[in-house]
Amino acid sequence: MDAICSAEEHYQRGEAALAEDAPGLALGHFRAANRLDPTSPRIRSYYGLCLALAERRFDKALQLCRSAAKEEFFNPVLYHNLAVVHLSFGFKAEGIRYLRRGLMIDPGNELIAASLQEMGMRRRPPLRFLSRRHALNRWLGGLREFLPVASRERHALEL
Repeated sequence: MDAICSAEEHYQRGEAALAEDAPGLALGHFRAANRLDPTSPRIRSYYGLCLALAERRFDKALQLCRSAAKEEFFNPVLYHNLAVVHLSFGFKAEGIRYLRRGLMIDPGNELIAASLQEMGMRRRPPLRFLSRRHALNRWLGGLREFLPVASRERHALEL
């Protein structure tokens, strides 16, 4: 497989497999590409991403993605990959942090903006002087979901 394709061809095939939601197949291509060109941060980042998605190997995936983002710190896609690794293991705050860092580099990046929008925005807590986790805020926030939309808008204007 390595003798037939170059690192770039494996990279392109891996990206195509990821686009078709086949991280296992993509992992094979990125692993081969990384073997052929271990110095490429882009390949290393995608290899780490696929390790996280296909084999659930968080430590190795994180190591690969972090080293790639550190080496090519101006590439927002590498921060997106790092964020996806964090999000796939439930580390939402870290994932959002890396998505925002990618947007700081390229504010017009549609991939990162779509990922942030897909996650949704949190509303303000009903009682802003209390912490978000306070029992009253949690209870009132849950109650707010049952109010009709027009009533919620009016209530927001009153506060």
